[in-house]
Amino acid sequence: MATGASPTVRRRRLASELRRLRVERGMSMQEVADHIEITAASLSRLETGRRGIRPRDLRHFLDLYEVGTHEREALLALSRESQLRGWWQTYGTMLNSEYTTLIGLEAEALTVRNYEQTLVPGLLQTEEYARAVIEAFRPGDSRDEVDRRVAVKLERQKRLSGEMPLELSVVIGEGVTRQFVGTAEIMAEQLRRLAVRRPNVMVQVLPYGAGAHPALTGSFAIVGFPARSAIDVVYLENMLSALYLEDTEDVRQYGSVFDYLRAAALSPSDSADVLIEAAERFT
Repeated sequence: MATGASPTVRRRRLASELRRLRVERGMSMQEVADHIEITAASLSRLETGRRGIRPRDLRHFLDLYEVGTHEREALLALSRESQLRGWWQTYGTMLNSEYTTLIGLEAEALTVRNYEQTLVPGLLQTEEYARAVIEAFRPGDSRDEVDRRVAVKLERQKRLSGEMPLELSVVIGEGVTRQFVGTAEIMAEQLRRLAVRRPNVMVQVLPYGAGAHPALTGSFAIVGFPARSAIDVVYLENMLSALYLEDTEDVRQYGSVFDYLRAAALSPSDSADVLIEAAERFT
């Protein structure tokens, strides 16, 4: 799957541009909200990308900010593209908003840097491993619901192939190789799959012997984009929801932690050997 025009990314870019234009005009959020006749809270949702904006409504902002013709047309085009539906939106309310946001970000990302303590990253899970994880996390789901969630995960993985594949760098804790998920056969197949080398995928194992490190608090992913106007995002997931960090300093700190983990982890070659050995323990 080639990199596409993700409505999620378009909405975030447009939100960033709206913030920039307001700040450059020296206007407060309340001043703009009063001019446009919306609440400051609604404006905040627009400027953070939590809510989309239709072209006809965007024109009011562009008039207020006195945006020139060329920039106006570019921003209106962004607005139109942000209204498009991504493939993930066909699943409706089955997927929560945090997960659909992640999928939308991945759809146009250039890189993903992912640290996982206990589970194989979703982008690298085999079908049966993914099914076992979903069944454990959502014991009340029907077979059809589980099948649909597995299908979403496999569709996400298409970003790792095609003309412009996602560059994925993964560090997994040694615990991932020992955490029993599903059956011994499922574990062996999953670990062998992780050991397969691909040009755009790097997998490293962080051994227990590496000692304490800054990411002991939990797993995280950093989604990176090629365009300057698209801000990199840190994704933090918990049992019930997820959190996105977009502040430049937050992203920088997580990037530094990931660099530390990569340096402390085994090399890709040694990691592949460890994964093969771990797979053999399950056979």
